[in-house]
Amino acid sequence: MDKQFRESKPVAARRDFDALRAAEMFEQGARQVDVAVALGVSQQTVSKWYRAWSAGGREAMAGAGRAGRMPRLSGEQLTEVEAELIKGPRANGFASEMWTLTRVAEVIERITGVRYSVTQTWTILRERLGWSRQRPARRATERDDAAIEEWVKTEWPRIKRPGAEEPGSASKTKADSR
Repeated sequence: MDKQFRESKPVAARRDFDALRAAEMFEQGARQVDVAVALGVSQQTVSKWYRAWSAGGREAMAGAGRAGRMPRLSGEQLTEVEAELIKGPRANGFASEMWTLTRVAEVIERITGVRYSVTQTWTILRERLGWSRQRPARRATERDDAAIEEWVKTEWPRIKRPGAEEPGSASKTKADSR
């Protein structure tokens, strides 16, 4: 039975951050063996990187470079957005003092002109700004902490153990025994 083999297309060089780190180490005068140990790669890989680096510097390192899409918000824009968020939701024209991802996305769009989905907004808050999810404590506005504290001291013990003020029976079967 004949096996048919397809010709494979050349694979585009993938971005290799280890190669960039190796180039930095070569520029600082590191030996190939030290680079291999530090990066946890084989001697052959480091030798290939060294030949490429020797021939054309960092630019010759195949595939080395930035991975992924460039962020749509610059560092300055992100700083402006964070400053607005710190002012609070009411200062940004919202009715309550609670941020939602939709509201944050609206502020980002108003300031920068860049529209993000709720998921992308959460990623920006978490990964680029270092913010975390927080939920407000749910308490009634009519809550009286002093009255609650007094109730816990006086009423709760009486409810928890009825008749605790009077000496009780040690027997579970006879009410009058001591």
